[in-house]
Amino acid sequence: MPLLAAERPLSTIHDAMLLDLDGVVYIGPSAVPAAPEAIDKARAAGAQVAFVTNNAGRTPARIAEHLTHLGINATPQDVVTSAEAAARLVAERHPAGSEVLVVGDTGLRQAVRRMGLTPVTVATDSVVAVVQGYSRSMTRDLLDQGTLAVSRGALYVASNADATAPTEWGVTPANGSFVRVIAHATGVEPIIAGKPMRPLHEEGMRRTGARDPLIVGDRLDTDIEGAIVHGAAGLLVLSGVATPLDLLAAPEHQRPNYLSWDVSGMNDTHPGVDAVAGGTRCGGWTVTHTADGPVLEGSGDRLDGLRALCAAVWANPAVDPAGPAARTALAALGW
Repeated sequence: MPLLAAERPLSTIHDAMLLDLDGVVYIGPSAVPAAPEAIDKARAAGAQVAFVTNNAGRTPARIAEHLTHLGINATPQDVVTSAEAAARLVAERHPAGSEVLVVGDTGLRQAVRRMGLTPVTVATDSVVAVVQGYSRSMTRDLLDQGTLAVSRGALYVASNADATAPTEWGVTPANGSFVRVIAHATGVEPIIAGKPMRPLHEEGMRRTGARDPLIVGDRLDTDIEGAIVHGAAGLLVLSGVATPLDLLAAPEHQRPNYLSWDVSGMNDTHPGVDAVAGGTRCGGWTVTHTADGPVLEGSGDRLDGLRALCAAVWANPAVDPAGPAARTALAALGW
């Protein structure tokens, strides 16, 4: 999917903004500086806003409380978690009251209970499913119990498969890393509820009534791939996990439609990238293909240079996105 132009702010084009949280709205305990004002502005433009997160550890109420503390108006109804999507997957397959072994935290246990299921922590013969989600206090005992239940044939559902998450300390292991423990031990791969799979964004669209949402995220392999899976527009922000080099190397199923420094980009117009003789141009930047790789020239907005470079690299499969020429171009843009 190529980068697109938008002559109007994205928040006036799309009926809902489905915002990832970690790396987009906040990082650890602190807000991304642009987020509170940007979210207010999107709402003022008429867009619905939902906070759609792969993190299954905290309840929607706790997340809404955190957002409110950061100066962002939010209610539990505005928060859609992968725990809720995972619990719905089980509830669609098993009757109310069924026992579900929860390998995770409070948010996941409460989501299972709200779906009419019974959360448990011991792998008895009556357990019909194992649901695993992120927990900062994951224990060996829970992993053992989950492994036992999956080995006995219980349905295995994971809230998400993110290997890492950005925190105030840096990038740390997330749920996907712990999922590999049970999957490796049992040989059973879980059904994934969270991004990039459809259930979580479907939950967000159900919650907002969206027909044409903009999916905003900082990860290519969850947020942007999830947008493409949904056939929705995707905005990548550079305030979280993904780097410009990651973006250059993105496979076709993980390439965003739009690019911005942070979530304020949902309220901006976006320039197009034009094809020119031997390359691409965006704003004051031109990328020309040579025998040694892409060559970047020009000046102006660094994001325009990155847009031109991405379009040039993506259009030419022979280019090594991590090669010396591409790295030189990124260095010229300050990366």
